[in-house]
Amino acid sequence: MNEEVRWLSDDEQYAWRAYLRATAIISENLNRDLVRTHAISHNEYDILARLSEAPDRTLRMSALADVMVHSRSRLTHTVRRLEDKGLVVRTANEEDRRGVDCTLTKAGWDFVVEVAVTHVNSVRKHVVDKLGHDDFLRLGWLCTRLVDNPRDIR
Repeated sequence: MNEEVRWLSDDEQYAWRAYLRATAIISENLNRDLVRTHAISHNEYDILARLSEAPDRTLRMSALADVMVHSRSRLTHTVRRLEDKGLVVRTANEEDRRGVDCTLTKAGWDFVVEVAVTHVNSVRKHVVDKLGHDDFLRLGWLCTRLVDNPRDIR
C-alpha cells in the first residue's frame, strides 16, 4: 500500500463539493415540488416516466432497476407503493415466466401526464433557467462522460 495518493487540489476540491451540493439541492428541490403538488416522490415519478416512454408502457423489472440505477429490492419496494396506488401492475413476463414485467396502468398514464407539467416546470426553474440553454446542454454532455454507457441515460 505504498501507492501515492492523488489528493484533490483546492480548485478540484471546490469543484467536487460544488457538484455534490448542486446535485443534492437539485434533487431536494425537484422532490419537494412533486411531493407538495402531487404527493409523489421524484424517484416514483421517474419510474412512471420511464414506463410511459417504453413500448406498451412496460419494462421488465430487471431492466427498470438497471435504468433507474437501483437495487432490485429498492425498486420492488417503490413499485409496490405505486402498485398500491393503482399506477402500475406487475405481471409474469410472457416469454420468460421467471421474469416480472412492470406496466403503467391507464390511471398511471393519466397521472404521469398531469405530473409531467410540474416536473418540467421544476426542472426549468431549478436547472435550465439558471444555467441557460447552452450551459444546460454542456452539463448533459459532461454527465455522459461520467457514466459507463451513455446510451443508458435515455
